[in-house]
Amino acid sequence: MIHGVESNINGPAQPSYFWGSSRKGGCYHWAFGGLPHFPGPWASAETIVAFFRERSSAVLICVFLQFGGSIALGIYTATVVSRLQFLGVRAAGPWIALFCGMMTVINISIASMFLWVMAYPDVAQDGSILRAFYYLAFAFGGPGFSVPLGLLIAGVCIPATFLKLLPRWLIVFGLVLAVIGELSWFNLILPQALLLIPLTRFPGFIWLIATGFLLGDHFEIQRSSGVSDG
Repeated sequence: MIHGVESNINGPAQPSYFWGSSRKGGCYHWAFGGLPHFPGPWASAETIVAFFRERSSAVLICVFLQFGGSIALGIYTATVVSRLQFLGVRAAGPWIALFCGMMTVINISIASMFLWVMAYPDVAQDGSILRAFYYLAFAFGGPGFSVPLGLLIAGVCIPATFLKLLPRWLIVFGLVLAVIGELSWFNLILPQALLLIPLTRFPGFIWLIATGFLLGDHFEIQRSSGVSDG
């Protein structure tokens, strides 16, 4: 039991599917096939222990990919902040984005290391220790990921709005994601807010990629048009 939600091995199909898709680990398990799927935070101790005993190799692959992705996110954050400063942003937005981006990287890296430890047989045999590591991995990789990611997105979107550094649709998309990310904070006290985590995570990846391509391009086009008109 966690957050007052009863454990249910056979839990409802749709929430279980959605939770699995919200975890990077869950996606990789589906990609490689096989059962059982990555357990949700409502799963019983037996379900969690059985998964890590039976799918330890898949978990290690997930950790490898997830940790590598966190390094890429750190490099991305530093690059975007540098780009904002180059484009003339002098407000606090880039620094907020830098802090929250690095916090996201640290949290998902810690979650990856917990999963790495849980994949080893000696740890997987001890149900009490395994559950403690599991909930820590969920805390760091769940709301610990989505909340700072939302602030990273907001830290880029707000100054980009004033200087017109991004297309309007991308700014609106980002601000919506930022609000959802901050609301996912409530998952720490309200289990019903769980769905806000994947609603930040996956659309957030799309926003990060689009911003990486488009940041400053709109500004450069406007500046070039101004020079031509002059």
